[in-house]
Amino acid sequence: MADTKVVREGLHFGEGPRRGPDGRLYYSDFYAGEVHALDLTTGADEVVVAFDGQPSGLGWLPDGRLLVVSMLDRTVRRLEGGDLVVHADISDIATFHANDMLVDAEGRAYVGNFGFDLHGLIDEVGIPRLLEPDFEPQGATLALVQPDGSTSAVADDLKFPNGMALLPDPSGESESGNILVVAETIAFQLTSFSVDRNGSLQNRRVWADVKEFGIAPDGIAADTSSKGTSSAGGDGVWVAPALQAAAFRVTEGGKITHRVETTQTCFAVAVVDDHLVCLTAPDSHPNVVKPERLGKIEVYELS
Repeated sequence: MADTKVVREGLHFGEGPRRGPDGRLYYSDFYAGEVHALDLTTGADEVVVAFDGQPSGLGWLPDGRLLVVSMLDRTVRRLEGGDLVVHADISDIATFHANDMLVDAEGRAYVGNFGFDLHGLIDEVGIPRLLEPDFEPQGATLALVQPDGSTSAVADDLKFPNGMALLPDPSGESESGNILVVAETIAFQLTSFSVDRNGSLQNRRVWADVKEFGIAPDGIAADTSSKGTSSAGGDGVWVAPALQAAAFRVTEGGKITHRVETTQTCFAVAVVDDHLVCLTAPDSHPNVVKPERLGKIEVYELS
């Protein structure tokens, strides 16, 4: 039985959940080509912008303008007066579809990408092959987009870099005071970097190996102060496992402090005030979710 409450149904495939500047939950629906804003208190849902493309990760510049990852043309778009204009082109960095994104307080955007045709590979060899010890997937490069739209590569050979979260640096050695935690989906691990003042990344290390738990980390969300959880093992991240109908709270070293059951497979998470938000679907394969509207938004009270 699920621990969550379903608050929204009828999505193709939800992605990129974020708490917006106005307190609402913003999210993308891949195959509808839409970015929505949902009031978790009233249930009111608004289409913020729609376009002929496939939206994914979301974030905001310091002045409140929305940034949207456009997956297929590997760009970051900026919402200007109701229209999405190109903010940055990362097609020279991303080697397949762009996906999730984290935008920091200065407006710097970290953008991941598939690296290769994952679903094509799954069609060819099956998901169990990804779990075999000798499987060595093609790596991908993480892009950094500055507030002015200029781009650079900041980390390479990541195994499907996906969700990201900023956490306080417990060592105090990072110039910015933060570490960036990146979900490497098909490495079954969370990897962290020290963040410099200019946004560059140093000191790469494994933050948590979660393969033994069957977690292929997809979307992740920082949890450093949620009621009832922050005292359970230090700063942590909520992780969408991509292969299970649950969300997990993980701390550095790979300790699982909480497991929240969902109604179907969880692919993305967000912490919005005292709510854990889970975006779920029966599968991630476009052949399954593109023709149907089986995606859901599910909520778990953290307080």
